[in-house]
Amino acid sequence: MPDRPDAWWSRPASELLAAVGSGSDGLDGAEAARRQGRAGTNRLAVHEARRWPGLLLRQYESPLVLILILAAVVSMMVQEWTEAAIILAIVAGSTLLSFAQEYRAARAVQALQAKLALTVTVLRGGEPSVVPADTVVPGDLVLLSAGNLIPADGVVIEARDFLVSQAALTGESFPVEKRPAPSPAQAPLAGRTNAVYLGTSVRSGTARMLVVAVGRGTEYGAIAERMAGRDPETDFERGLRRFGALLMRVMMVIVTLVLTANLLLDRPVIDSLLFAVALAVGLTPELLPAIVSVTMAAGARRMAKEGVLVRRSAAIENLGTADILCTDKTGTLTSGQMALAAATDPAGEASDEVFRLALINAHFETGIENPLDEAIVAAAAARGVALPDQPKVDEIPYDFRRKRLTIVVDLPQDEAHLVVTKGAFDAVLACCDTVASPAGPVPVDTAVRTRLAALVAEKGAEGVRVLGVATRRLPPKPRYEVPDEAGMTFAGFLLFVDPLKPGIDRTLGALAELGISVKIITGDNRHVAEHVARGVGLVPTVITGADLVATRDEALWHLAEQCNVFAEADPQQKERIVRALQTRGHSVAYLGDGINDAPALRQADVGISVEDAVDVARESADIVLLAPDLDILRQGILDGRRTFANTLKYIQITTSANFGNMISMAAGTLFLPFLPLTAAQILLNNFLSDIPSLAVAGDRVDPEAVRQAPRWNIARIRRYMVVFGLISTVFDLLTFLILIRLFNAGAQEFQSTWFVVSLLTELAVVMVLRTRRRFWSSRPGTVLLAATLSVAVLALALPFLPVVAPAFGLGPLPLPVLASCGGIVVLYLLATEVLKRAFYRHGAS
Repeated sequence: MPDRPDAWWSRPASELLAAVGSGSDGLDGAEAARRQGRAGTNRLAVHEARRWPGLLLRQYESPLVLILILAAVVSMMVQEWTEAAIILAIVAGSTLLSFAQEYRAARAVQALQAKLALTVTVLRGGEPSVVPADTVVPGDLVLLSAGNLIPADGVVIEARDFLVSQAALTGESFPVEKRPAPSPAQAPLAGRTNAVYLGTSVRSGTARMLVVAVGRGTEYGAIAERMAGRDPETDFERGLRRFGALLMRVMMVIVTLVLTANLLLDRPVIDSLLFAVALAVGLTPELLPAIVSVTMAAGARRMAKEGVLVRRSAAIENLGTADILCTDKTGTLTSGQMALAAATDPAGEASDEVFRLALINAHFETGIENPLDEAIVAAAAARGVALPDQPKVDEIPYDFRRKRLTIVVDLPQDEAHLVVTKGAFDAVLACCDTVASPAGPVPVDTAVRTRLAALVAEKGAEGVRVLGVATRRLPPKPRYEVPDEAGMTFAGFLLFVDPLKPGIDRTLGALAELGISVKIITGDNRHVAEHVARGVGLVPTVITGADLVATRDEALWHLAEQCNVFAEADPQQKERIVRALQTRGHSVAYLGDGINDAPALRQADVGISVEDAVDVARESADIVLLAPDLDILRQGILDGRRTFANTLKYIQITTSANFGNMISMAAGTLFLPFLPLTAAQILLNNFLSDIPSLAVAGDRVDPEAVRQAPRWNIARIRRYMVVFGLISTVFDLLTFLILIRLFNAGAQEFQSTWFVVSLLTELAVVMVLRTRRRFWSSRPGTVLLAATLSVAVLALALPFLPVVAPAFGLGPLPLPVLASCGGIVVLYLLATEVLKRAFYRHGAS
């Protein structure tokens, strides 16, 4: 296979074809296979986290895990092998579990993504052939049209009104036109007008592209190689990072104070150091990475069963936190099955001539496949009308700026070409000087424009989509361009209907009950959009694309919240609306399936597309629905909220319990002649109390907990930790007082008793704090309840086990001491329940 030419964008097409060993018919299958064997698969480097060694190493990057490893190192340095073994067991158990869950989730997502593999059309031996995008090789000729993702780097050797969006690579806000002419060798990336690049997308027109570079050899691949390979930090990940920082600050302060106090009290240095390190470990919710992985993996599998494919696992929590859903109307609010209701003349009367012109335009169109053209062709079949057989001369493809499509056919008997333009009413009328009438064409004046616009508005208010049709005859010529769309005669209207989906009003009502506002963002006209909004139960407040052009960003921040229908919006405006809502602090989900939705999908907190969306929309999305059904999405939102709620349960319950124990042990060292617990007992206590927490991922969630979008609130977590941690400390100190004053407990009896009390309270309080309801009125998950009861029985049995108890410095407890333990646990639960109700009643302030 020839090497890639230098400055390939500056070479003429014929020279470049020869340089890469290709020709006008492309490659044959055998040569393509041989080149793939040498060039490799057309993919970028696999993300580090998807390979098991990288995924395993990533488990050890957490500050929480590093604290545990540091504790193990300190224990080994002072030859406390038992403590070191316990710590390493915790580390191994946590990280291996987290790794197993993440690896299984990654494999599941990869399997789901395999169903969404991209394909491209290439010339193989002169014949178009659809092949997987990752099999494209240098020398292939790729046929591109609007909606395609460009699969590799290369040059355009043929093009027709070919616009490419390359903002992801160059930062250009608007699509740029690509033409076959060579570019200067010194031209920067954005100035290479004949070059197209992997990862960019076709906005309009058609082209034939010669592939020059694939995979890592592309510009996109070079950027990927230079980057660390990490996904952008999500809102959920940012919250976890801030939470970790909070723990580190609290640990550093308390551990420093405890170590200093013990040294001032002339306690043994080694014991004091081990005790301080054990305190740090005790505060750390070491199973948090595993809990997050378990909840995400479980959520992804559950959502897959409901018809929701999760392409990025972090999107589960982001979907749960969304409080605004922006959606197109076609196919989501409506059935998406367009039908041609009528073809009329400018006066609104049925017209066979207008239908004939529309059929010519729809039949010969080769750019974007769309339901409107399909509806016209289907109507011809239903009416028994033969498809047009005139020779096609040329096509000016549809694009999102012109909003119209032109077909030119030959009329040999008239020695003329017939130009037929179809598109948005305003865009078509702008090309016209005259309007058809029974008496002949009449000039377009203000009165005529007003009359036509009134008819469009009337039909639009009825939920009918209206397109315009215009025509003209020209002397024959070989090629037609956009300037030829002028001096035309407005022939009439095409009326389409797209009925609302059954039950969509109830679905939107259910979303409103979840605290989600729905905003319709569409390229359709304001009248149709307003009619659909009323049909689904919204009170429409409309702003149009033209209004957005004249609106400053600061004003849009407020308008975006107030308006719920955005009509006639172009792709950049859709993205701008999403960004404005985010600026106001909203978490935005965006549902779209078209080319013009891609920028907004990428900008949104969670982009949602459907399985049969165009390539660029599907690749921009975080979540893919197997059907464009908002009720499926509603279920996905509920799943996301349950996942977030269970993750937050673990964080709040574990940190508050650990914080309380940490304060208790720190306080106990000031007046006890021995340590409240040994380092080994602290670590064993923490390990056992965390076992039921694994079941939190599958715990039941109260319905009221998912009615509003949850958000990370580090200040609230800190208040929760302090309030419920200190109530735990109060009862710990009460336990200390009873053991010292009432039972005159020695070191082993004291440590054994508090080990049991501490573990039982941590286990029992999970049942209280897992719900905002009275704990006896909210049923926990079966696995969580079973795990909690099992560990509670083990906690009571441990001091009596002949081999295990001595290894951890535990001893049997007298019956009066056990009875006191039970009383303290019951009082603690009742007090926590009362405090919980006060905490939530006062807004957790």
